[in-house]
Amino acid sequence: MRIGELSARSGASPRSLRYYEERGLLTSERTAGGHREYGEDAVERVDRVQCLLGAGLNTETIRELLPCVYAQERGDPAPDLIDWLCAERVRVSEAIRGLERTRQALDQVIANAR
Repeated sequence: MRIGELSARSGASPRSLRYYEERGLLTSERTAGGHREYGEDAVERVDRVQCLLGAGLNTETIRELLPCVYAQERGDPAPDLIDWLCAERVRVSEAIRGLERTRQALDQVIANAR
């Protein structure tokens, strides 16, 4: 499928799809005319990338994590997957604690201003 169809089916903009490809998160073949052609699995892959981005992972981490995720789903050994996920969970938890401190500080400023 071409980039426009992938965009329509995945909900990701063509610009995002080109960015994912640039960052090594998505692959395409080129037609003789130079157009990108994506396989059927690209829709699911884009969905997975967007989910991981939404969870706060950066593109570099996602690029390194995706092979482990797919290996695990195929039933192949993926020992690094749990370590990756645990490390990301720690990072997200620390970010949440920081945001909670910021919210408390804002609450205090608001209370003092009233």
